[in-house]
Amino acid sequence: MTCLRTLFMLVVCGAAAAADDWPQWRGLKNDGLSDEKGLPTEWGAEKNVVWKLKMPGIGAGTPAVWGDKIFVTSVDGDDVVAMCIGTDSKEKWKKKLSNTGAKRYKNPAGADVSDASASCSTDGKHVWAFAGNGVLACFTMDGTQVWANDVSKYGKIDIAFGPHWTPVLYKDKLYLQVMHRAAQKLVKYDALTGKEEWAVDRPGYGKGESPDVYASAFMWEGEGGPLLISHGNDFCTGHKITDGTEVWRVQGLNPTSNSHWRFVSDPLVTPDLIVVPSCKNGPTVGLNPVGAKGNIDSDNAAEIWRIKTTPDVVSPIRIGDVIYLCGHGPFSAHEAKTGQQIYKADVTKGYHWANMVAGDGKIYATSQEGVTDVVQAGREFKKLATNTLPDKIFGSPAIANGRIYFRGYGYLWAIGAK
Repeated sequence: MTCLRTLFMLVVCGAAAAADDWPQWRGLKNDGLSDEKGLPTEWGAEKNVVWKLKMPGIGAGTPAVWGDKIFVTSVDGDDVVAMCIGTDSKEKWKKKLSNTGAKRYKNPAGADVSDASASCSTDGKHVWAFAGNGVLACFTMDGTQVWANDVSKYGKIDIAFGPHWTPVLYKDKLYLQVMHRAAQKLVKYDALTGKEEWAVDRPGYGKGESPDVYASAFMWEGEGGPLLISHGNDFCTGHKITDGTEVWRVQGLNPTSNSHWRFVSDPLVTPDLIVVPSCKNGPTVGLNPVGAKGNIDSDNAAEIWRIKTTPDVVSPIRIGDVIYLCGHGPFSAHEAKTGQQIYKADVTKGYHWANMVAGDGKIYATSQEGVTDVVQAGREFKKLATNTLPDKIFGSPAIANGRIYFRGYGYLWAIGAK
């Protein structure tokens, strides 16, 4: 497993990533896990806060961290900007991503979300940022813009709560899922030039709200891969990265053809198991991606299990042979091989939009209200701490350099031992 993780590190990132970098929104291995030890368990407004930096406006992306640099997007007045902040809390640069105005949207919890909702990706030489107005841009580490594209050319962006799609970096290519009511596309770019290499239709059959997709694409690395994993509009699909051809499609994720069946939670993608959530108390599917083809359902050997429990927003996380699911309070553990529930408990009730992250034997589950429950990994539920920051938090935390970074609406927080 250690060799596999090292290989994954090298192929995803152009430069040699260190074990304590967090170069993309779900971490070094794109699974929400960190190998770091000695991570903080307890913190508060005045406890174990290394520093906090006032942000120019709201934003919901996960910080991307490489070495001594942190990258986030933010609303700044009428604009969306990409920012680089040092791990010493000093702003290094800020670059405009849009001139069309930063839209705000009211989410179901009543809080504003915005066009600064996607996370950045970096390889230690460049950083890629996406704004909800459709601008996808590449910068050098010192803030020089290399290129910019506008994905609204595929169709004027029409999505209820704004685009959240994070660009996927794999080797020297960049992939983006563009899925809303006016477009259902997967796009591949040359990461260094911005040249479009292909753009393919990724159809779904949903109506109403279902074409509004808040999930992002992922890269699957495993035997027979790589494949680009797309999740949204009632299906999860795997695609060849050479030309975007669809290889398999998970069926039955919207069993009642509900027109409000929008996907927010992303699949958990690991070499031997992909865990596909849905929404609104629908199913979660475990599939073996090795050799998978065609329609994935109970008649296809690739489907390992299907359970009637799903997170609505928070992506699943796997530690060893246990899968963890988190809702807006309910928290459950399941056997990775069968999906069978090991336990069901509760974390602090609240609106959980951020994905879980884990490291040092601890799982961090964060709510919009700034509350993070720390749960011990294992087959018995044990809550180690409940910590509160005075901020709204929509973005997933990032673990790097012994710290946990939270992108709040008011501040960027660095949590750890001072």
